[in-house]
Amino acid sequence: MASEIRVPTLGESVTEATIAQWYKKPGEAVSMDEPLCELETDKVTIEVPAQSAGVLEEVLFEEGATVEVGALLGSIDAEGTPAAPAETPAAEAPTPEPSAPAEPIAPAAPPAAETQSDALAPSVRRLVSEHGLSPADIAATGKDGRLTKGDVLAAVSGQVSAPASQTSTAQTARPASTNQSAREERVKMTRLRQTIARRLKESQDTAAQLTTFNEVDMSALMQLRSEYKDLFEKKYGVRLGFMSFFVRACVTALHEIPAVNAEISGDEIIYKNYVNMGIAVGTEKGLVVPVLRDVQDMGLAQIEQTIGDFGRKARDGKLAIEDLQGGTFTVSNGGVYGSLMSTPILNLPQSGVLGMHKIQERPMVVNGQVEVRPMMYLALSYDHRIVDGKEAVTFLVRVKESLEAPERLLLDI
Repeated sequence: MASEIRVPTLGESVTEATIAQWYKKPGEAVSMDEPLCELETDKVTIEVPAQSAGVLEEVLFEEGATVEVGALLGSIDAEGTPAAPAETPAAEAPTPEPSAPAEPIAPAAPPAAETQSDALAPSVRRLVSEHGLSPADIAATGKDGRLTKGDVLAAVSGQVSAPASQTSTAQTARPASTNQSAREERVKMTRLRQTIARRLKESQDTAAQLTTFNEVDMSALMQLRSEYKDLFEKKYGVRLGFMSFFVRACVTALHEIPAVNAEISGDEIIYKNYVNMGIAVGTEKGLVVPVLRDVQDMGLAQIEQTIGDFGRKARDGKLAIEDLQGGTFTVSNGGVYGSLMSTPILNLPQSGVLGMHKIQERPMVVNGQVEVRPMMYLALSYDHRIVDGKEAVTFLVRVKESLEAPERLLLDI
């Protein structure tokens, strides 16, 4: 009895996928729930498991093919027998042929160059030897085809000019002999990369994007983290990072400036009374943004745990469609790659994205004195159709205030 392999439901608004790779070939044995192939959608990659054990009977689509939800990919024969590996016939030893009677070996004829050299005049022979020439390579014009001194001198003069012409020829010929295909590589864009490119361009073309900057003195936050990170990890089983503080600071600022958490729908503005925070995560296949839902109700420990889970799932390609949907605001940390400053692009239909950057010590004036402080630039890109400049600047100032005085987050002020 055959079991069908079909494209599963891929999530809301996702209707098709690309077959990234097949893990099994027709004729190979498969186990129940064993991954058969990998499908790549606009957002994530998912594996299609075997619904029964047996033998992969057939594959209807090759790698790289685009398939719709519900499409038949192949089938599994539950009662089939795996194909035996093809045996390579053993090479037969060649039958020795009867050896032919040995013929007498004729004495080797002397090289032509030596024969001609013996016939040369002493002066010509000396000239040929001095210049390392071969008599056979020189055109002879003398009586009875003999080589003359003039023939040798003509060959010598031609040899002198040869290197320049050979060099020129070699230089001219080199580009033509270079394999152009080895200098370039043409690779088809993955579906995820195509989607990223399309959405980023759509974001630029649709929203009235503007970016405002500020800087944060990270001294107080770094001291707080250093003092309590061991106790925090011991109690909650997760490391205390900076991201949870930034998330909480953004939640506080979004409550004060709700326009940054809103979106445009037609001729209306939708204000959200909740915060679904997208956290941008870089993977080998591209940027993905898993969403922390209702983050306004989370504590620091739950935020850190959820971010850690998303990071592992993203690296392993295990993010589900629902993990990436419904975000209302995004935080992107380019600082982990060494970025000092950037202008992040909006993730439509969101109206705001916060860019974090590298912490770098810089001289700052504090109470009239120059001190070295660990500083970070913050960037808020926002949709100017919804968010006014005053609101954007106020939002960033509130984030800065919360991070420079972390006790404000605990007191909710």
